[in-house]
Amino acid sequence: MTQTIPDDFDFIIGDWQVQHRRLDARLCGCGSWTEFTGTTSTRKTLGGFGNVEDNVLNLPEGSYRALAMRSYDAASRLWSIWWLDGRRPHHLDVPVVGAFADGVGTFFADDRLDGQAIRVRFTWYVERDGCPQWEQAFSADAGGTWETNWIMRFQRLS
Repeated sequence: MTQTIPDDFDFIIGDWQVQHRRLDARLCGCGSWTEFTGTTSTRKTLGGFGNVEDNVLNLPEGSYRALAMRSYDAASRLWSIWWLDGRRPHHLDVPVVGAFADGVGTFFADDRLDGQAIRVRFTWYVERDGCPQWEQAFSADAGGTWETNWIMRFQRLS
């Protein structure tokens, strides 16, 4: 039986300039944000059932690289997304798992932040101008309330 190759993440395949906006501190009422640029390049893998995103993040204190890996489970129709920060090359973050509905991808994981149990949410969507946007939010109350702490807006490179 041939499985249909998922196209949910086709919008992000290619090379991008990224505008990052990251909250300076998380889950403590912080209101100050740091903005910085980056680039990313995303390619399909696993015969179309996954993709890899190679990132350069230009923080004010210095640049670093990171990798997002995504894989699709055709049986459950769920995506898993892992994040590998080049500054911690022996630590792969807990995967967020989810799916797309009506053009919006929502993915969740249970994790820890500074010893505290948190819920993590990634949201992917494409703006009306065709530019993808990703947001990360954390919840300290099992998803009752959310604090968005990182936003990435993508502009395709020619």
